[in-house]
Amino acid sequence: MERLRPSWRPIVSATGDPAYVGVLQRDEQTAEDARQMVAIVLAVWHLEHLKDDAKILVSELASNATRHATGSIVRLTVTRTARNRVRVAVTDKSRTMPQVLEGDLLAESGRGLRLVDALSSNWGVIPLPWGKSVWEEVTASWPPQR
Repeated sequence: MERLRPSWRPIVSATGDPAYVGVLQRDEQTAEDARQMVAIVLAVWHLEHLKDDAKILVSELASNATRHATGSIVRLTVTRTARNRVRVAVTDKSRTMPQVLEGDLLAESGRGLRLVDALSSNWGVIPLPWGKSVWEEVTASWPPQR
């Protein structure tokens, strides 16, 4: 089966904020595709100073969707909610709500949402009738520190 090529397009969000939405195939490449989309969108908005944290965070959300969801695709939405704040959401077809685990710090997995909790300025989950959308926000000082 041929792999779905990642695609995204600009949209106006429900709140009127500028946004990009993308469809990504749910497989071992999902996190990398999500990191690339976030980096490109932040460059378009001249918000490269948010790139490092945003890429780490979207990797965690995309990896969780790859590991725990069903279906062949996930949707990635990047929304500029303020001059210095971006919201990244990964929507999948699993109704299982993510939980922050208090497991072993040396374990190979299970720490992703603790990282999201530590690096993001805010995060949460929006339940949907057919799945969920997990979102996180990255906020930086303005103007960017050099």
